[in-house]
Amino acid sequence: MTLKSNEDYEQQRNRQVSKMRSALDYIMGALIVFIGVFLLARGAFDFRLNKIYPPDVWDKVYGVIVILYGSWRIYRAYKKNYFK
Repeated sequence: MTLKSNEDYEQQRNRQVSKMRSALDYIMGALIVFIGVFLLARGAFDFRLNKIYPPDVWDKVYGVIVILYGSWRIYRAYKKNYFK
């Protein structure tokens, strides 16, 4: 193999890895944001869990933190800045 073909292989491999990591970040980010929204809105639903563990201010604080983290994952997937 020549040096040119090695560079082409590395570029192709980096593009494939970047696409896979981006897809994983989109999926995980959306799932994490959904969990954060659920934590914020948990008191509006009639779950048996709410009767055992009633929602409090810490659910809302943690929900906001989780939404911020999920948003960061989605932003990281959008930027695709994995190898720079």
